[in-house]
Amino acid sequence: MSNPPEIVRRYFALAGQADKEPWLALFADDAVVEDEGRTHRGIGEIRAWRDGTPLVSYEITDVEQTPAGTVVTATISGDFPGSPFAGLRFRFEEYDDTRIRRLRIAP
Repeated sequence: MSNPPEIVRRYFALAGQADKEPWLALFADDAVVEDEGRTHRGIGEIRAWRDGTPLVSYEITDVEQTPAGTVVTATISGDFPGSPFAGLRFRFEEYDDTRIRRLRIAP
């Protein structure tokens, strides 16, 4: 398992915190997040998506660097039916050291 880039590490470190602003600051204003077939375009839709999801914790089980981006597989736990959920894949397709521009999340 390779180490994820710093912005990817920050995504997982901040995602489970109640204060969502530092996590939202990781995304470009025009970022796109696809979460199991639902597309959230722009920071406003990403904020609404985050507001509608329960807080979860992440255990990273694999990190792979691919030509299409960084793929992180994780187990998520929280107050939702089916918790813990193993094998969720986060494909960071477009990002740099300061912002995430495209993220796909799928089992």
